[in-house]
Amino acid sequence: MAERVSIAVPIGAGVVCALVGFTSSFAVVLAGLRAVGADAGQAASGLAAVSLAMGAATVLLSWRFRMPITSAWSTPGAALLVSTGAVAGGWAAAVGAFAVTGVLFVLTGLWPRLSALVARIPTPIAQAMLAGVLLPLCLEPVTGLAHDPAAIAPVLVVWLLLLEFAPKVAVPGAFVAALAVIAVSLACGGHAPAASAYIPHLSATAPTFTLQAMTGIVIPLYIVTMASQNIPGVAVMGTFGYRVPWRAALSVTGILTAAGAFLGAHAINLAAISAALAAEPAADPDPERRWVAAFTAGCSHLVLGVMSTGLTAVVLVAPDGVVQAVAGVALLGAFASSAAGAMADESARVPAAVTFVIAASGTAIAGIGSAFWALLVGIAVYLMFRAGRRRGLSGSAAEPSGARSRP
Repeated sequence: MAERVSIAVPIGAGVVCALVGFTSSFAVVLAGLRAVGADAGQAASGLAAVSLAMGAATVLLSWRFRMPITSAWSTPGAALLVSTGAVAGGWAAAVGAFAVTGVLFVLTGLWPRLSALVARIPTPIAQAMLAGVLLPLCLEPVTGLAHDPAAIAPVLVVWLLLLEFAPKVAVPGAFVAALAVIAVSLACGGHAPAASAYIPHLSATAPTFTLQAMTGIVIPLYIVTMASQNIPGVAVMGTFGYRVPWRAALSVTGILTAAGAFLGAHAINLAAISAALAAEPAADPDPERRWVAAFTAGCSHLVLGVMSTGLTAVVLVAPDGVVQAVAGVALLGAFASSAAGAMADESARVPAAVTFVIAASGTAIAGIGSAFWALLVGIAVYLMFRAGRRRGLSGSAAEPSGARSRP
C-alpha cells in the first residue's frame, strides 16, 4: 500500500513542475515568436496565450482522467521558428500556420492512420532535423560571450555550477542570473519599460494563409512537435504506469493550439521531460493522487500566463545576447539527445548527417525554411540508401550456391 503523505506534497510538486518548465524555456518561445515577425506586444500576447492554453489543457485533462497529464508549449517548435524566420505574409501568415498545426493535432487524435504516418518517419531523420534546428541556438552563448563577456559570463557560470550540484534547477538558475544582469543594466542607465508594458494584455491577429507558411512552418512544426513531444510524452507516462488517452489529449491540445493561435500561441502538446516531475513517485507515493500535482501545475501556468506580460517587457530590454544565452543552455540537453539519436543507427548516419547539415544551415529556398528541405532531402536519401542495401542483399542471395572459385 502506498505511503500517505500530506496533500501539500503533490501541490508543491506541481508548482515546481510549472516553474521549472516555464523558466527553462520561455526565452526560446519569445525568440521564436519574434523571429517569425511578432512585434513586442504580439510576442507578449503569444507567450501569455500559450501559457494559458497549456495551463487550461493540463487542468482539464488531469481533472477529467485523474492522471498526472501535463501539457507544455512546444519548445522544439519554438526553436524551429527561430531557424525558419519570417515567411511570406509575415506575422499574420505565421498565425495562420499555428492554427493549421492545431487542426492537424486534432486530426491526428481522431484519425489513427495519420498517427501511423508520423510514426513511419525514420527516427534518425526526425532527430537530425531537430538537432540541426537547435544547433544555431545552442551556439548563441558562445557568440554572446565573445561579444559581451561581462553580461553573458554570469549566466554561464551560474548554469555550470548548478549543472554540477543541482542539475534540475540549472536553467532556472541561469534565468535568475540573467534577471540580475538585466537589473544591473537598468540601474546603470538602461532604458526601463514603461509602466503600461507590465499590464497583462492579449492581442488578436487575423490570420492569412500562404504556401511558404504552410510548408515552411506547418509541416516541420507538426512533425517536430509530434516526434519530440507528443509521442515521447506518452512513453514517459507509460514508464510510471499511466496510459494517456491519446484521442482526448490530442483533441484538447489541438483545439487549444488552434484557438490560441489567433492570440499568437504557436503550439502546445503533451509534456515529455517535465511530465516526470508530476508523474514520478516523488510527487506523491500514491499513484492515484499524482493528478493533483498536474492539476496544480496547470493552475500555476494560468497564473504565470497572466504575469508573463511584465516578464516579457523586462526580457525585451535585456542587453544583447543575455536572453539568447539562457535559451542556448536550455536547449543544450535536447540538442545532445537529438544528435545522439540521429547518429545511433550506423546504417542511417549519412542520411542523418545530410538532414542535420541542411537544417543547421538556416538556408531558405523559394521562401521555405531549411527544416522543410532537411526533412524532404533526408527522407529521400534515407530511402535511397535503404533501397541500395536491399539490392545488395538481393544480389548476394542471387549468387549460385554451388558456384566454386576456379584455381
